[in-house]
Amino acid sequence: MTPYLLAGVVLVGLIGALNLILIFGVIRRLREHEKALAVRPASDQILPIGGAVGDFTAVTVDGDPLTRAHLTGRTAVGFFSTTCAPCLERLPEFVDYARAFSGGRDQVLVVVVTRQPEEAQDFVGQARSVARVVVERYEGPIATAFAVTAFPTLAVVDEGTTVAGGTTLEDLTAEIPA
Repeated sequence: MTPYLLAGVVLVGLIGALNLILIFGVIRRLREHEKALAVRPASDQILPIGGAVGDFTAVTVDGDPLTRAHLTGRTAVGFFSTTCAPCLERLPEFVDYARAFSGGRDQVLVVVVTRQPEEAQDFVGQARSVARVVVERYEGPIATAFAVTAFPTLAVVDEGTTVAGGTTLEDLTAEIPA
């Protein structure tokens, strides 16, 4: 082997090793970032407790109209994005919570936020039997009315006022006043 060829092979090997080290570092940081976002306080991503939900107009996947006026009584609301890994984990938990929620399907709302409506079919399929489901784009009317800035976001509203909110079911049950 010529000295130039040997030097080139060693250089490519070193660059490859450096690239591998950098990739592992980036993956580790992304995991830390994802965990930090998953436990972000509700005050940063939804209306504060006691905040009034803004007006909105939407249509459920079943074709029923939905407005703020339909949020009567105590209503559980879940916002999920099709591009969010924690949303995939939390949706089945929220569906189980919705099955036991007082008032049944009419008192539960699931909002699936997506760029392409066809990407939402798995989410819709899981939630449709226990909740009214709306599919909307980012910054859609319902997410805007609730001031949602991150996903997943869960809330309980009573007569259009937020009484609990967060990213986990524990946030919902811990904050609801007796």
